[in-house]
Amino acid sequence: MFGRRVALFRLFGFEVRVEPSWLIVVVLFAWSLSTSVFPASSPGLARSTYWWLGIAGTVCLFASVVFHELCHSLVARRYGLPIKGITLFIFGGVAEMDEEPPSARSEFLMALAGPASSAFLGLLALGLRAGGEALGLPRPFTGLLSYVASINGSLAAFNIIPAFPLDGGRVLRSVLWSWRRDLRWATGIASWIGSALGTILIALGVLEVLLGNLVGGIWLVIIGLFVRNASRMSYQRVFVRQALEGELVSRFMKPDPVTVSPSTSLRELVEDYVYRYHYKMLPVVDGSVLVGCVTTRAVGVVPHEEWDRRTVGELTANCSSDNTIAPTADAMAALSKMSQTGNSRLMVVDNERLVGVITLKDMLTFLNLKVEFE
Repeated sequence: MFGRRVALFRLFGFEVRVEPSWLIVVVLFAWSLSTSVFPASSPGLARSTYWWLGIAGTVCLFASVVFHELCHSLVARRYGLPIKGITLFIFGGVAEMDEEPPSARSEFLMALAGPASSAFLGLLALGLRAGGEALGLPRPFTGLLSYVASINGSLAAFNIIPAFPLDGGRVLRSVLWSWRRDLRWATGIASWIGSALGTILIALGVLEVLLGNLVGGIWLVIIGLFVRNASRMSYQRVFVRQALEGELVSRFMKPDPVTVSPSTSLRELVEDYVYRYHYKMLPVVDGSVLVGCVTTRAVGVVPHEEWDRRTVGELTANCSSDNTIAPTADAMAALSKMSQTGNSRLMVVDNERLVGVITLKDMLTFLNLKVEFE
């Protein structure tokens, strides 16, 4: 889902990361708050004051989103659901989960924690604003609190819409899941509503563009596309997870992988293996023991005239954990590792012995057959 991310800090054991697209939101919000929102709500202030309010409002938005996702994460951890971290991106933030919630109850509470936390912050800001006005505090301060109340109210209201993968959609899914005891069916209903909401947002965005609101219309279209695609991907993920549930890596692996010996010359490696099989990385074995891996990148730095007298063993390096998996591992773990690392092939290793190779192509073939039969 995300590209390259930058770690900012850790909070209660969760790493908070930011995707570069979030910077677009930061700049747009700071500019919008400084030039239109605060001048309209608190007229008559100095221009520099509006810019400081814009920056402070953007920081408050950042903190509100992090608090929202943190509450999701804390409830998830309470039920033993691993959270990889919190990532901020162009559409807000997300607590990243590798697994589905263990029960309908845990999902209900985890999903509800987000909107509830935003509603709490909104009410707290309203109370502080009322107290500030009673004490005669400066207008910039009370104006900022009004903005914090409104932005958190908007976060709570939008996220409670019963459209997956929004929090309200997860609440709906948990209720349907509890009723029918069928996670895939519940996800399908909630995802269909999410896809419909995305389509409606796209249509409204196009209408806004036709009516002359170009920027607002484009944003609605982009948000609609995101919601629709995210809802469909969420259903696909549940289907894949259930299709692979209980399946071991050993079922999908090919037991006779292509390997090379440490004594193989680099010339033989390139001519007989790389050009023939088109692999950029090959396992190096001594008998049946995996001693390491050799890559085309390592071979490429060796002058061609040395290929005949240099051997694979000289360039062999330890295989990364990103490239290996155990035969008793869950097939979904293999698919997740492929997705995270970009590797389409994993070496299956059992007690330092190379016993096979599992490929993304073989797993997708299995899933396609599942789709045909089900």
